[in-house]
Formats: sequence, C-alpha cells, structure tokens
Amino acid sequence: MLGLREDGAERLSVVIPALNAAATLRACVERLAGANEIVVVDGGSNDGTPALAAQLDAKVIEAPRGRGVQLRAGAEAAMGDWLLFLHADTLLDRGWQQAVREHIAAFPDHAACFRFRLDDPAWQARVIERGVSLRAGMLGLPYGDQGLLISRRHYDALGEFRALPLMEDVDLVRRIGRKRLRHLDIAAVTSAARWRQDGWWRRSARNLLCLTLYRAGVSPERIARLYG
Repeated sequence: MLGLREDGAERLSVVIPALNAAATLRACVERLAGANEIVVVDGGSNDGTPALAAQLDAKVIEAPRGRGVQLRAGAEAAMGDWLLFLHADTLLDRGWQQAVREHIAAFPDHAACFRFRLDDPAWQARVIERGVSLRAGMLGLPYGDQGLLISRRHYDALGEFRALPLMEDVDLVRRIGRKRLRHLDIAAVTSAARWRQDGWWRRSARNLLCLTLYRAGVSPERIARLYG
C-alpha cells in the first residue's frame, strides 16, 4: 500500500477490532486504500473473520474478547507512526485520505475523529446524528464509531487504551482532552443495524445512560453488565 505522504515520512496503521464481523469487514477494509498497514484484531470469531481479513491483506492477530483489550493489542502490533482506530462496521467516506494527510501535516500534536453518520435513510437516524454531533462538539466526547486518529508518540504518552470492558473510547478521549482533539469534516458511516434491532430511542437512551453512569464514577465493569 502507498503511504499517505509522498516522502514516506509518516506511516499510517489502521487498527480494527473485530468479532464475527465477516458481513461488514470487506467493505470497511476496501475503503482504506492509502493506509500503510491494516491490523485486524480478532476476539474469537466463528464466522470466518480472521480468514477474510487475511484474504484482504490485513495483518491478523488474536486477543481476548473486548474492545479495550483488542484495541490495545492492535496498537502494540502496529508499525505506523500514526494510528487510526476504526470499527469493523464503519466506512470512511470518500476523501478521508486527504483529510488525514492535512491533519498529520498541520496538527501533529492533535488527535482527530470523523463525523458520525448512520447508513439508514430513516428520519430517526438524522436525529441521532445531530445528537451525536452535539455531544461530540459540546462535551468533546466522540465515541469509537467516529474513528480516532492519533500519533504513536501521543498515544504512548497517554498510556494507551485501557483493558476496559466498556467506555474504553471515552476513557482515552478524556485523556486526550477537548483542546487537542479535532473533528474532521469527513463522515464515518456506521451500520445502523444495532439501532434497528434494539429500537432507535431505546439504544440511544441506553448509550446516554451508560455515559452518564461512567461520568458519575460507576465502574465500566458494572456498566458493561447493564449494556449487555
């Protein structure tokens, strides 16, 4: 794969935690042309996810199930100067490569996330997107389904992802801080399957409750039992 900069000075590794993600992984990886390396961290899939990832020329490693553990393991295995953490059911919109190049060149000491979008035409999806935009902008708390771009140096200095069963993304973003987090105007299009399955408002309310409990000091382990 070609580097994101012509001089090859900065290399980008994309880290994707996966669990039974065969239905979405191909589309996700195919959008990542331009990255130097793609690391898929499998948490014990039984649907052929590791074999599919290997077919897509990704580096495949195994880790215990759990996004915090998988993300940390993927970062440790990655070789890039910059890390992009991305969910397996998320597609970066066209133009993401240029946005990442510009960020790396102009803001080497800042992390960045993308704009949240759901892949569903329903009006409920648009309402949820606006709510996410408000939360991410006003509170400086994007979730993992918006992706996270961060330099290796910055990531290591923050102490890496913690092995939490839930809220691992919020935990790291809070350590980054609002002033060192940029919002790129490129959509990260996420599958709405979970919202359709659980109910648009029920799932969003549960997400908000989990965040509220976490900010109130409830342990991620207890929240994970509620989150299910």
